[in-house]
Amino acid sequence: ASERLRDASDVMVQSPYTLQLRYLQTLSDIAAEKNSTIIFPLPFELLRVYSPSAEVQGHGPGQEVLQTGKRDVQIVDLATVGHYALQPRFSDGHESGIYSWGYLYELGAKQADYWARYEQRLEEAGADRDQPMPVAAGGGCAHH
Repeated sequence: ASERLRDASDVMVQSPYTLQLRYLQTLSDIAAEKNSTIIFPLPFELLRVYSPSAEVQGHGPGQEVLQTGKRDVQIVDLATVGHYALQPRFSDGHESGIYSWGYLYELGAKQADYWARYEQRLEEAGADRDQPMPVAAGGGCAHH
């Protein structure tokens, strides 16, 4: 447990804009296990580039929009959506992503894989993580 907390601390030091989420296991899991809390430090940049919104994910496979220039993004507001999700408002104005607890858990548990995939997509696109997003031309989804 102390090793995981040290690792989490290292991530938070490297990325000052992190969100700590506590994922509480179901009652049956709690009954079977004494430790019921998992801590994943999630950098805001990771949350932003993997937003579950249609603006980022598109409306189907192959329609994903590569996000760049999000290293210093912050969460300026955070709302709960029922009992199943969070909806952050980011400092770049993005606010349409609804992050279910399951999705947040997946981002935390597979964070290294998501970062590697993001870096690969940047390389394939010849893009830089810090370059500003291109200005979208008209014809996008009317909901975003």
